[in-house]
Amino acid sequence: MTFDRSVKIAPSILSADFADFGREIQAVEAEGADWIHVDVMDGHFVPNLTFGPPAVKAFRKHVKTVMDVHLMISPVDAYIDAYADAGADILTAHVEAGTHSHRTMQAIRGAGMKAGIALNPGTPAEAVEHLLDLTDLVCVMTVNPGFGGQKFIDMTAKIRKLREMIGDRPVHIEIDGGVDPTTAPLVVDAGADVLVAGSAVFRGGSVENPAPYGENIRAIKASVSS
Repeated sequence: MTFDRSVKIAPSILSADFADFGREIQAVEAEGADWIHVDVMDGHFVPNLTFGPPAVKAFRKHVKTVMDVHLMISPVDAYIDAYADAGADILTAHVEAGTHSHRTMQAIRGAGMKAGIALNPGTPAEAVEHLLDLTDLVCVMTVNPGFGGQKFIDMTAKIRKLREMIGDRPVHIEIDGGVDPTTAPLVVDAGADVLVAGSAVFRGGSVENPAPYGENIRAIKASVSS
């Protein structure tokens, strides 16, 4: 992966057809997805249960871009090697998931992946200030984690603060939750460059009719291009 601050769309496969993940990934990439976002939930840290390492490893063979794996689990460290083996390019852990985030970031990088740190809506930007030299991505949650399709929570002040704190470091700011053509300009203007979008990308399409995926991706990008 090479670093750049161009706006990237990372469709969350949590909104894809669970019975056809391989073809869904291929379809959404063909329609312009920059990254593929995989939400891992444990039913403990968040009130939902999704994918473990074997599922993520199965997704990997279909992903040709970047596989961005977001761990909404606690604890994290015991599973880092498993997700590295599964093929994650970026592995993001929540700062709220443990007391030793510094060690977690070191371990993720040590396993050969880019390291991400995520912030829940109620957690201030300052919680990750001491981690920025060990981090490749900061994920700002604009919904409470656990389920797709939730209403956007305005975190633009937090994003601006992170953008200021990051300075010239090669660190992405990713937004996860409620991203669509209405909210995307708000977060990009504040300093974000990676937009996770689930229902806003997959709405109206299917593997048999993937054109709406591309239309939806282009609509989000067009909303931030002016």
